[in-house]
Amino acid sequence: MKTFVLLFFLSLSLSAYSAPHGDELFARHCSACHGKDGKGGVGVPIALASFLDSVSNEYLKKTIRHGRPGRIMPAFENLSDAQVGAIVIHIRSWSDKPVPKEDTTVIKGNVANGKKVFAGHCAQCHGEEGVGGIGTGVTFSRKRDLPIIAPALNNAGFLAAASDVMLRDTITLGREGTPMTSMLVAGLSEKDIDDVVSYVRSFEKSAAELKQTLNKNDNEPPVIVMQSPYGLEETVENLKQAITDQNFTLIRTDYLEHGLVPEGSENKKQVVLHFCNFGFLFQALSLDPRVGMFLPCRITVIEKDGKVQISTINPKRLSKLFNNHELDSYCDEMYEVYNTLLEDATL
Repeated sequence: MKTFVLLFFLSLSLSAYSAPHGDELFARHCSACHGKDGKGGVGVPIALASFLDSVSNEYLKKTIRHGRPGRIMPAFENLSDAQVGAIVIHIRSWSDKPVPKEDTTVIKGNVANGKKVFAGHCAQCHGEEGVGGIGTGVTFSRKRDLPIIAPALNNAGFLAAASDVMLRDTITLGREGTPMTSMLVAGLSEKDIDDVVSYVRSFEKSAAELKQTLNKNDNEPPVIVMQSPYGLEETVENLKQAITDQNFTLIRTDYLEHGLVPEGSENKKQVVLHFCNFGFLFQALSLDPRVGMFLPCRITVIEKDGKVQISTINPKRLSKLFNNHELDSYCDEMYEVYNTLLEDATL
């Protein structure tokens, strides 16, 4: 009997110890974008009373699971159900109001009228056909359309999480603490609002197609590599000329090992060129500050066993990792620039 009791309490103790802690999980997976207290940053603020009092736990769980394909927020598919639930409980700790119940009632409105109403009252913030506001929620000194970037409604993750009733209530009541006001107060009728809900729901096919485009760069190599027929010094000079020809500014030329080994002992056959087009950089940073991980641009030139190799990071591979449709065109453009530079230097 004593053994049974001991094992019982031991199992309770281990269960309590192994239970996921929502605050720790939120800090690890969510706070970098939404802020440690949920007040926003790169991601939208989720501690707002007007948000928490209008979304169900099911919406939060589906949002964590599906993410927002192409809108920076990844899908957290590797978290267990218990971990997702713990994060939701932590988010709920920011409100003392009852948790809204999930209502799956389907709203049937006039899609054609909803499109007209959306164009006149919603597209200014949420973008044409609901593609979302431009840029991220980062404040600092970067320009952005609104103090809080309007979410994309034409998004597979959002549409999978949001019910029709939630959409209707959000449009009807607005979001206090954000630029979104009550559309009922703004003059829309209840029928107009139902029509807008139906129009937003009609995005599901195009949202699914847009999600598929995220896989276009799955097979891209992480690095672009070319062999140079010239010696190290001549290859470096060719690159400098090519950088200037492409309207980029050469910032500096350095040894790859600079700062990693004692000064003067760097491998002189490993050189890196740093360069930038500052207009391009500013535009890319305004869309996603993470591009600072690979901008300003760098190209490495290495001589080994008498052969010279040029290499640089592949921006197309990074566009896949960043999960940001807005950034894709910049990554594609940068890919073409890198290829042109490497080809010009090795002709």
